[in-house]
Amino acid sequence: MSRRRRSVMSESLKYELAKDLGFYDTVQQEGWGSIRAKDAGNMVKRAIQMAEQAAADKTNR
Repeated sequence: MSRRRRSVMSESLKYELAKDLGFYDTVQQEGWGSIRAKDAGNMVKRAIQMAEQAAADKTNR
């Protein structure tokens, strides 16, 4: 029995992060499976930073 895991990040966020981190062209040409593990890790790291900043901004209002 195969289960498909649900993505935590939206597609638009993933593309935004790929653009910011400089591997958007690779994703466009070859797909998400072609990015390096390091790039995937950097995506997660940056998404966490963005979420923490948004939470801090919301708290400081």
